[in-house]
Amino acid sequence: MSAVDSALSPAIDLAAVKVRQQAAWSTGNYAVVGTTLQIVGESLCEALDLRAGSRVLDVAAGNGNATLAAARRWCDVTSTDYVPSLLDAGRARADAEGLAVQFQEADAEALPFADASFDVVLSTFGVMFTPNQQQAADELARVCKRGGKIGLANWTPESFIGQVFRTIGKYMPPAPGMMSPALWGTKARIEELFGDRASSIAAMRREFVFRYRSAAHFMDVFRTYYGPMNKAFAALEGERQAAFIDDLMTLIESRNRSGDATLVLPSEYLEIVVERS
Repeated sequence: MSAVDSALSPAIDLAAVKVRQQAAWSTGNYAVVGTTLQIVGESLCEALDLRAGSRVLDVAAGNGNATLAAARRWCDVTSTDYVPSLLDAGRARADAEGLAVQFQEADAEALPFADASFDVVLSTFGVMFTPNQQQAADELARVCKRGGKIGLANWTPESFIGQVFRTIGKYMPPAPGMMSPALWGTKARIEELFGDRASSIAAMRREFVFRYRSAAHFMDVFRTYYGPMNKAFAALEGERQAAFIDDLMTLIESRNRSGDATLVLPSEYLEIVVERS
């Protein structure tokens, strides 16, 4: 356990936090948003230099962006998430492309697989949201064979999405002592989580660009389908909801580089490749 993790208050009920998070991600339909992020899974698989026939595990896979990217490269892929409806969406996508993928419901903090079961373990914007960060990292390392790779794509604290979550936290504060998911988007935190199990850690800053019809269109899609934002809107009323919308729109407009009525909004993420020692 890192010094940062040891500072967590023992009063935090991580199991209760996980239940609330699972409910949030089950709300709306993340697949509507997730599908737009497909390019990140493709980029991560290239960064990992995936080889056909590799045993690959996608953790907190959502609707399967990294899953599909690995399967397209003829890997033997197992796709996991703790939201069954997202696995169903991933399964439908794989079936549509004729890709052979195994889908299995699983908690990223308690993966139901033997030690060293996989050559490569992936997660794109997924495992970073686990309440117990060190436990999740331990599980990724445990199921990855020695000499294998762990590939991650995580929003950085400074990114647009990192700031969206900060804005949500302003109106719906997280449990005291909870660590920010965006810490997974810093190399320092990755080194804390994996350092003693890694022969090398490579981290590259990349950008994903959100492209929507307008800022209002983005807000409508995220408010309707993106679980954490959907839950925030449901919990806020009247003036607080109006202030929340104002803060989000100010953030969106400050990052929009379209120059026209559409939305072209970059959000930085950290692309990470950990080589397992």
